[in-house]
Amino acid sequence: MLRILLGIMVLLGSSGLLADGNAANGQDLVMVCGACHGQDGNSPAGAFPSLAGQGEKYLYKQMVDIKDGRRSAITMTGLLDGYSDQQIMDIAAYYASQQTKVGAASADLVALGEKVYRAGVARKNIAACTACHSPNGGGNRAAAFPALSGQWPEYTSAQLKAFRSGERNNDGESRMMRLTAMDLSDKEIEAVSSYLYGLK
Repeated sequence: MLRILLGIMVLLGSSGLLADGNAANGQDLVMVCGACHGQDGNSPAGAFPSLAGQGEKYLYKQMVDIKDGRRSAITMTGLLDGYSDQQIMDIAAYYASQQTKVGAASADLVALGEKVYRAGVARKNIAACTACHSPNGGGNRAAAFPALSGQWPEYTSAQLKAFRSGERNNDGESRMMRLTAMDLSDKEIEAVSSYLYGLK
């Protein structure tokens, strides 16, 4: 729990990193993005994240991290190179203004997924995901914690495994996600990812 609180303090301390994005301008910039993420930010395939309804600060940070090489995203290689900071803010504002589409969790994974999300994994000292991502999976926009509700289970699972292995490491000095994911089993990851897909 202490590591989560420290992570929140670090993120809140850096929460002034974003000026205002213009969603209308952003809509004009997402034609290429739509092929993978959907024109309204609801991705047509689990290999690509849905961006609709995601917090503006979080989206901005991820795009800047990808552009600057702090986050590896092979399918995004070079796609953001020509965009200014303002254009990236505008894209973030556009996707943040869109409505998330929620799917349905696999019935056989709901109990375990809900347990991990709402109670954590006590035997491993893993805190509940709700502490940062909210009870309904809507995230915390002010702290730049992502919304998880309606996210493709394949994508969520891949990101948790990437944090677990250390392949993804753009969670800041707190290492919050790497520490949280490092002791999750494949089954727990599968279950919580499925649960989040249907969470409203």
